[in-house]
Amino acid sequence: MPLIEVSIAEGRSPQQLRSLVSALHRAAEESVGAVPDNTTVIIREIPTTHWSRGDVTIAER
Repeated sequence: MPLIEVSIAEGRSPQQLRSLVSALHRAAEESVGAVPDNTTVIIREIPTTHWSRGDVTIAER
């Protein structure tokens, strides 16, 4: 029963996020034999003003 949590900067299209969900489900199934119906994927979209590296936010880059 894998729980896969991903934090990603906001700005992706619904289609891109759906593609990510599918790829994560496939990866869990292929790598650890997870049953798709028992796999949960949570995507957290973080505003680019709330994510920084080296004291610079993604929005500022």
